[in-house]
Amino acid sequence: MKFFLLSDNVDTQVGMRLVGIDSVVVHEKKEFLTALEKALNDESIAVILVTTKLIELAPSIISELKLTLKRKLIVEIPDRHGTAKIGEAIDRYVSEAIGIKL
Repeated sequence: MKFFLLSDNVDTQVGMRLVGIDSVVVHEKKEFLTALEKALNDESIAVILVTTKLIELAPSIISELKLTLKRKLIVEIPDRHGTAKIGEAIDRYVSEAIGIKL
């Protein structure tokens, strides 16, 4: 089982490549969803890393996948452009999962 990165910039791709993580750089929603589907269908990939900017292209799809996938883990990672508040994202994710606002 391996990691795979979906990134919106080459800098993040290069950094992950240095530690042996394969990746693809995409910028548009359609490209992102196509690459995500390909990664989801690859049996050798266990963890899909996705930059915050890409998550923001399809937040409802990503939330649904996080809640329903049984064999893949989708992890949001900040990149150099991101000012994401990961704590807020985690709170939102937990709130959606359990149905209680934190």
